[in-house]
Amino acid sequence: MSTGLPDIIAGQLSVLFCGINPGLGAAASGHHFEGRANRFWRVMHLAGFTPDELRPEDDRRILVYGYGLTTVVDRPTAAADELSRHDFADAAAGFEAKIATYAPRFVAFLGKAAYATLTGTREISWGRQPAALEGSIAWVLPNPSGRNLAFSLERLVEAYTELRLTVASPLPVSRLQARSPQEPIHRRSRGSGQG
Repeated sequence: MSTGLPDIIAGQLSVLFCGINPGLGAAASGHHFEGRANRFWRVMHLAGFTPDELRPEDDRRILVYGYGLTTVVDRPTAAADELSRHDFADAAAGFEAKIATYAPRFVAFLGKAAYATLTGTREISWGRQPAALEGSIAWVLPNPSGRNLAFSLERLVEAYTELRLTVASPLPVSRLQARSPQEPIHRRSRGSGQG
């Protein structure tokens, strides 16, 4: 199914930012984080990931800085809460294969919902996660959507800056060795009693 919102991805990125799914405006325009209320591009600049504030129509420029963009679920919706567990279950294998193929150093989930559903984990803290995803360090950031009223611009910038500073820190050993001690993510089966 064509979503009108292609991944912006390359091998060995520092961070692959993962939205939940495309919004209708983003899918229609073909550009990530489209919409006046979405704070992603502003937060990325203020947190120091980009030297200037990119516009959605310039989203491909993010590759220049070593970052990429994707969504966990391809299906566009007006709001992420329109997705079902089946949408996430159907997307899981392809998403994990994408991570394994492109091998970003960090996979940054924008919001807890997709990470929670992919891993079957109920209690998730912000920041670095204890389990790797296909060898990449998993990190959970607050969703920059304007609908996320729980996070002010200042709090979003603070959370994203923490990831940027971690990414900028040199690894003590090679990338592969630094990642291998993490346990891989194992999805819980659908029959695990989660409602």
